[in-house]
Amino acid sequence: MSELRIERTFPVAPETVFDYLTNTEYLLQWWGPEGISVSEHNLDLSRPGPWNSTMTNAEGANYKVSGEVVTLDAPHAVEFTWAWHDENDARGHESRVRFEVAPDGNGGSTFTMIHSGLADEESAASHDGGWTSSFVKLERLLG
Repeated sequence: MSELRIERTFPVAPETVFDYLTNTEYLLQWWGPEGISVSEHNLDLSRPGPWNSTMTNAEGANYKVSGEVVTLDAPHAVEFTWAWHDENDARGHESRVRFEVAPDGNGGSTFTMIHSGLADEESAASHDGGWTSSFVKLERLLG
């Protein structure tokens, strides 16, 4: 199993960052890599329970991912399961994603994303590209 860890610093309060990480209206502004749109969703990480999103690329290919929010400690952390669906809508290997937010000591916030339980290094590298691209969009919103 592989783990991926990405950290960012934002010049806004932890509560604001947490809202952007968990509430549907904000998630839809940055969820998914650049060039990808969310075409269908039940994307609310602000409460325990199931979530899902279908992301669509410019060529019209769909990528569905789903899971369940399993830990919520607002405004500090949210953890959820994560699994891609295949062409028959069957869930594949399940991993976990944890978003952590803390004050940075300068009036801003430190955000850490830990994606654990990834199947292998290839999966970790693929997810690193997707999360990094998504967080570029988040940085534009919170920078």
